[in-house]
Amino acid sequence: MKVALIGLYQSGKSTILSAISGKEAPAGSTEIHEQIVPVPDERLDWLAGLYQPEKIVRATVDSLDLPGLSFVDEHGRAAARRLFGSIRTADLFVVVVRAFESDSVAKYRDRIDPAKDLEELRTEFLLADLELVMTRIEKLEKQVHKPTKTQMQDKVEFDLQLKLQRALEAEQPISSAIHSNLEMEIIKPLGFLTLKPMMVVVNVGENQLDKTFDLPKAAGAGMEVISLCASIESELAKLDADSRKEFMADMGLKESAAVKFVQSCYKTLGLISFLTVGKDEVRAWPIPAGTSALDAAGKVHSDIKRGFIRAETMAYNDLKQLGEEKAVKAAGKMRLEGKTYIVHDGDIINFRFNV
Repeated sequence: MKVALIGLYQSGKSTILSAISGKEAPAGSTEIHEQIVPVPDERLDWLAGLYQPEKIVRATVDSLDLPGLSFVDEHGRAAARRLFGSIRTADLFVVVVRAFESDSVAKYRDRIDPAKDLEELRTEFLLADLELVMTRIEKLEKQVHKPTKTQMQDKVEFDLQLKLQRALEAEQPISSAIHSNLEMEIIKPLGFLTLKPMMVVVNVGENQLDKTFDLPKAAGAGMEVISLCASIESELAKLDADSRKEFMADMGLKESAAVKFVQSCYKTLGLISFLTVGKDEVRAWPIPAGTSALDAAGKVHSDIKRGFIRAETMAYNDLKQLGEEKAVKAAGKMRLEGKTYIVHDGDIINFRFNV
């Protein structure tokens, strides 16, 4: 999973990512920095205690940290356009907006307004996509009249790009204009920004931990919005496990920023994890919800998918409750599933195969 963290100047985006990843971000950088964030999963820790594997392999989130953006002048807008070109392959955009007050941190456009900041970023996404659409239309206009092998495909894409242009000029995202798998296949390689799934992180102050933020117009219906306090999370990241737990209890925090962040990324992208266990390793495998056992096998190895016979499956909760595999089998909760079985979050699977 590759996510791009995007925020306006002084949003606190890099501080949040540093707290989540445990690695310091370079201060004042004008480059995109990559951080690998391990996915917190208590199930792996419990399974490691049971199976005593040589290693634990956690799922990871590949996070691209963009420099803070500014659209107050053409120089800032041009810099943002260059950066946008580098994140078109990301699976998810995480937009960080500022809600905290601080005399020591300059305000963007002399305001503290999460909704306006989010609206400004989404407008710039629309404009960047419109620029790409216009470039594509200009190129296709020259091609559709040429008797080439791709003339029919070019005409189909030309009509589609005109439809996208109308949507963007009406301030609607690319996603609102796509109505078939064929249309998606045509435009997906272009990496339109407003086609990307998006979630919002509101960076709050210490006195705003219980505050909720209503961003329906700016965020869009059904978009995931979470609140994190960068200053607190930065302090927590410096503590050992016991001190961290005590500090979180004092602050009334039920879960760490890393857990909250990753769970929201998974939810937005519709991901779950199945698990594999053994003496060699205990491992989490992220897959889209609705994945079949056959395709899950392919996630582990193409040979396993090719030679798939059965998926020996048990639920993590059943194993934890009963304590060992023998007890799971005795209770009739170990199952042999076929190729079309839909994998559930927390399924522990041993694939039987023959190649």
